[in-house]
Amino acid sequence: MRNLFSFIFRFRAFLIFVLLEVLCVYLIVRYNTYQGAAFFNSASKYVGQVLEFQSGVTDYFRLAAVNSTLARENATLRQELMAYKRVQLADSTAEMDTTYFAASDTLREVPYVLHAGRVINNSIRRSNNYLTLSIGTAEGVKPGMGVISPNGVVGRIKTVSEHYATATSLLHSQMLISAKIKKDDTFGTIKWTGGDYRNALLDYVPLHVKPAIGDTVVTSGFNTVFPEGIMLGTISSVEKEADKSFYTIKVLLSVDFAQLSYVYVVENLLKPERDTLEQNAGILPDEQ
Repeated sequence: MRNLFSFIFRFRAFLIFVLLEVLCVYLIVRYNTYQGAAFFNSASKYVGQVLEFQSGVTDYFRLAAVNSTLARENATLRQELMAYKRVQLADSTAEMDTTYFAASDTLREVPYVLHAGRVINNSIRRSNNYLTLSIGTAEGVKPGMGVISPNGVVGRIKTVSEHYATATSLLHSQMLISAKIKKDDTFGTIKWTGGDYRNALLDYVPLHVKPAIGDTVVTSGFNTVFPEGIMLGTISSVEKEADKSFYTIKVLLSVDFAQLSYVYVVENLLKPERDTLEQNAGILPDEQ
């Protein structure tokens, strides 16, 4: 306290000068219309700039929460789009069963549920790559569920804890995806053979088919993991080798695994029923 009084006493002349200046400015602004308007216009400009900067800083630290909210909203929209495509596909191939697709029968109408999650760890340079997601059993995630992104197939859930999950990436030597060429529904299998993380092979396409560069490759729907029609990539090269019964087809993957941020875990509500039926029949799944 003594130091404070000493400081005030030492600079008393300067402090009195500052107080008088402030008082003069106040009186000028208070009792002169032009000066008052000029002052408040300038003050509003600078206050606005300060508030804009403050808002920008606040918004930056809220980006994670905003992104999570947007990812959940996108998951809901994609789920609705998948339901629409499912009904459209059924309507285009046969007369739609109004009982099976009844509006009240949610399980039948929308067999897939999407859970949004953030990628918190990812590898692309190994022969067997994995991802870690910030979503777990608390959100309904279970081992075996498919993982997709806005651009296409990502992988399959391997292990799950309460708040986290690991997923086998499509970039894994043992990962097989049942696929088809979209234009003619020719079925094959997508497999990553290592090396470039943007390219994979489409195997088992017979020689009588006429695949072309640029053809779209999507999931076949022949499993309980991925819905039909999820993007896998586009054909980048087609080779016909004399000693083989199938084409050697390279596919440019639609997902850039080096830039994954948010993904969707696919829950098939009808999977337990189908798995039980196929197990009882002795049918073993070949690939997912």
